[in-house]
This record gives sequence, C-alpha cells and structure tokens, in this order.
Amino acid sequence: MQFVLKTLLAAGVLAMMAATPAHAADPAKREIVFGATAGPYSDQIKLGIKPILEKQGYTVKIVEFNDYVQPNFALAQGSLDANAFQHEVYLKNFSSKNKLSLSELVKVPTAPIAIYSKKFKSVDAAPEGVTVALPNDPTNQARALVVLQQLKWITLRDGYDPITVSEKDVARNPKKIKLVPLEAAQLPRSLDDTDFSFINGNFALASGLKLTSALALEDTTPTYQNLVAVRTADLDKPFARDIAAAYRSPEFLAVTEQSFAGFVKTEDQRRLAAAK
Repeated sequence: MQFVLKTLLAAGVLAMMAATPAHAADPAKREIVFGATAGPYSDQIKLGIKPILEKQGYTVKIVEFNDYVQPNFALAQGSLDANAFQHEVYLKNFSSKNKLSLSELVKVPTAPIAIYSKKFKSVDAAPEGVTVALPNDPTNQARALVVLQQLKWITLRDGYDPITVSEKDVARNPKKIKLVPLEAAQLPRSLDDTDFSFINGNFALASGLKLTSALALEDTTPTYQNLVAVRTADLDKPFARDIAAAYRSPEFLAVTEQSFAGFVKTEDQRRLAAAK
C-alpha cells in the first residue's frame, strides 16, 4: 500500500511538471499592459515580444500612443506596466521634470533619427537658405543639431554638450539654413512645406518612409537607443524580468533581423548574433 501511494504521488508530481511550462508567468501578474508609439516599437512588441510572453502564460495588451508625453504619465499612474518609445536621455529628463519614478529596464532595437526631403536627392545638393524642420523636444533636437554639424551645415560652439545642445549653441550658420522646430509626430507631414526634415525613426516608418530612403542617418549611440521603461518599484518583479529576457532572447533577435532591417541592434543582440 505504501509503495502504491508513493507511486501515485510520484506520478502526480510528474504530471504536474509536464503540465507546467518551463518558465511560468508571474502568478501575481497575469496581464501585462504595454504602451508604445504607433509604428515599429508597437510592432516589435506585437511580432516578437507578445508571442514569447504569452507562451509563458501572460496576457499582453498593447496600447498605442501618438506623442511622447502621455506614455510616461500613463506608466507612472499605473495604466501601463511598461512602455517602449524613448531613449534614456528623454526618460531621465522627463522623469526629473515631472517627478516620476520611472526606470530603464532594457534597450530595444532602434530606428535612427534621419533627414528626408521631397525636393532634394542628396544633402550635398542643398543650396543656401534651405528650411530644415527638426524635433522641438530638447533631446531629439540636440540629436538633429549634432547631425547638422556633421554635415557641415552649421558649426556648434566649442565644448558643446551633445546631449543638451540647442539652437543657442549654433556658433556659425554658413549655409544660412532656417531651423523650424516642430512636434516630432508632425515632422513627416512637414516634408511638403520644408526643404529637409529630421524625422525620428518610429514616426518615419509609421508614415510609410523607409530608412533606406533617408538622405543621412544618425550614428545612434547606446545613449540614444530606445528602451523599455517600467515603474522603478517594479524593476525587480518577475514580470519585468520576463519582459527583459524576451527582448534579449534569440527568438526576438530573429524577428528583428527579419522584420526590422536597418534598426540599430542592442548590445545584447550583437553578442547573440556574433555567437551564431
């Protein structure tokens, strides 16, 4: 009888193990609400991250935004569990200014900021006095100004900080370009009214523009790679660790290479790719 009981118990344990996935969802967190700007960062979650998390037992809901302001407030207020749309400079500045307790969880493949034109086929063809639209938020405007210096369209003052540089730091403007700051989401539409426009990768792709049609691309550093943010209090929770693991997985690398060609890979993905 004792032998039969032990056998039945052992069989029950084996059955439970077989029915339990190798990595189960956080029992305290069954649904993950993910915010992202409409376009590639939402698509990354939809195509690559959601399937991985759902295999682990989570339900994943994606909420799309069309600006850079609401996703962080929604995260801080608890409407979202994570968001993906911003780089670390923007996150730190926004969180500090608005007294929000948000932190970086993991970097994501990033579409670089780029310059486009409907009127010119190359940046070398630009005459004096062209109008150049660029983002009006400080961190993305800084990125555009650094690229303009690399193109030799402007000269920034000596000792400028590439993270905080602004129009006030323009020391020389030999091409007499006219800078037109606009909200980032409006930049794709500005192409009809300006000579050149700097457009963040997510808004460019969402509007049908291709990275391969850009006239110049930013050399995106880790500082300006986009990331997943969570509430600081959630950083070490199982669901947050599962999100980070999904972005670092070979499965998501495969999705990145197939569906997001031209995106700047994360350091984790480059290591995975090198080990293939």
